[in-house]
Amino acid sequence: VLKVLSHIDSILRSPRAPPLIYRRSKGPVQNYLKENGQECGFEHLPLTVEMWADQLMALKDLHRSLRKLSLELVPWHTADPQDNRESIRVEDLQFIVDAILEEIENKEKNSQTPPLPTLFAIVSHFQKLFDVNSLNGVYPRMNEVYTKLGEMTNAMRNLHELLELDSSAPPTVVVDTVGKLCDIINENVTEQVQQLLGTQDIRSIIDKLEEHECFFPPFQALIQDLLCLLEIRNLDDILPTVRNLK
Repeated sequence: VLKVLSHIDSILRSPRAPPLIYRRSKGPVQNYLKENGQECGFEHLPLTVEMWADQLMALKDLHRSLRKLSLELVPWHTADPQDNRESIRVEDLQFIVDAILEEIENKEKNSQTPPLPTLFAIVSHFQKLFDVNSLNGVYPRMNEVYTKLGEMTNAMRNLHELLELDSSAPPTVVVDTVGKLCDIINENVTEQVQQLLGTQDIRSIIDKLEEHECFFPPFQALIQDLLCLLEIRNLDDILPTVRNLK
């Protein structure tokens, strides 16, 4: 027994032992031993062992508190396998603390991520802009907008190339250029119509068309009658058939 007590005492007096783990007793046990002359150098051990027991119990309470904190900060972590153990080690507490610290460090690194209220506001704004009535319709509308945007981007790129515009030219420049091109085409068409009808002004063109409308129906009726009378089908056959009738 003395050997065991001496070994425990040497551990308590070791420089590696924490200062608070060893305290000499000043209570009734120490006084009783002194009065009866039975002091043997181990009178501090009972209180030290009692302190150990208190610390071990406090360790369980600390472990329970750390687990609650961990569930608040990192609820997606699996349950601690040490929860059902009778004894709690310092390593178990250190594991929980490390997990919490790691999560805090990751949050600090990802601090640029907007908070949930900001994300909700962004989604709500998107719904208003693109007439989405429910959250379930957000993703389909996003895909639709993305597709339309891709089509528009490709169309603008092709127009830039066809019109020989710089790729940085804004859409307004593209629209203006297309408008000018349409004006040029319309002017060319007008000139061709004027050359075809032999006139240079719009009023004359209208008059020519009205003359055509007055002349063409009787002419067409005459041709149809000749085709029936001569029993032929083609216009080219009218003149040779009439000559043969002489």
